[in-house]
Amino acid sequence: MRAGQVTPLECEHPAPPLGLGALGGGGYSVCSFRFDEGDLLLLYTDGVTEARDAAGVFYPLADRLLAWTREVPEGLLKRVCADLLAYTGGRLGDDAAMIAIRRLPPPAGP
Repeated sequence: MRAGQVTPLECEHPAPPLGLGALGGGGYSVCSFRFDEGDLLLLYTDGVTEARDAAGVFYPLADRLLAWTREVPEGLLKRVCADLLAYTGGRLGDDAAMIAIRRLPPPAGP
């Protein structure tokens, strides 16, 4: 998340899920992205984006994040968690984990 915008990051060659690398027949590739001061990075497992509502519609994470672009990391996690549970009727069908990281400016001089 940067300057009020939400940009999903996509790797050209995504890796298989953790623990299943040997089944993929290959190694892992590295993807690099800008992470500037003030940016907030949200890392999450597929249990977040594959959560469904009563009609079977996947949770629209990127759309929901647009309402919370000014949140601090802890606040963002609380909002997404509460919204995700409300969206699914209080029950997730898979495990879900999230980490939010904000890039701070360097500390002031001595």
